[in-house]
Amino acid sequence: MSGLIKELLKRYKCYRDPISYYRSLGAVIGERCEIRGGVNFGSEPYLIKIGNHVRINAGVQLITHDGGTWVLREYADVENRENLTLFKKIEIGNNVHIGSDALIMPGVTIGDNCIIGCGAVVTKSIPCDSIAVGVPARVIESIDEYYEKHKKEFSFTKNMTQAEKKEYLLKNMK
Repeated sequence: MSGLIKELLKRYKCYRDPISYYRSLGAVIGERCEIRGGVNFGSEPYLIKIGNHVRINAGVQLITHDGGTWVLREYADVENRENLTLFKKIEIGNNVHIGSDALIMPGVTIGDNCIIGCGAVVTKSIPCDSIAVGVPARVIESIDEYYEKHKKEFSFTKNMTQAEKKEYLLKNMK
């Protein structure tokens, strides 16, 4: 089979059922998870562990290796330097949402009950019950603070049809 056909088949499997696809590559993924299209588990998906009830939006990248070793292969005065690499695991707890286009770097652990904002670059571990945003990502508030701040603004549209939701939002959004 040609390389192009293999690549197209891989993309199709990943698009059709990303959770099964990444599990087949060794990633540990819990129950009730959603992984949207365009998520990149990098070249070592078997170094990634994801808990239960985790949503990972489109464009997220999970990076398990440090590409900076490329420079050290020519710079460092170490034995066998041409094979120098650096890998670290990524662990994501339970009940986590990772926004679109976030970048999760090697060695990061994201605790339970966390929200990672769109476009965040997570270079350090995030404690449980936190919301982290920015470049580099930093904790801006707790889940409890987020709830209290927005509780009067929440809509309860999850079980509505698209038509019902549209009608509700157009009527209530000012």
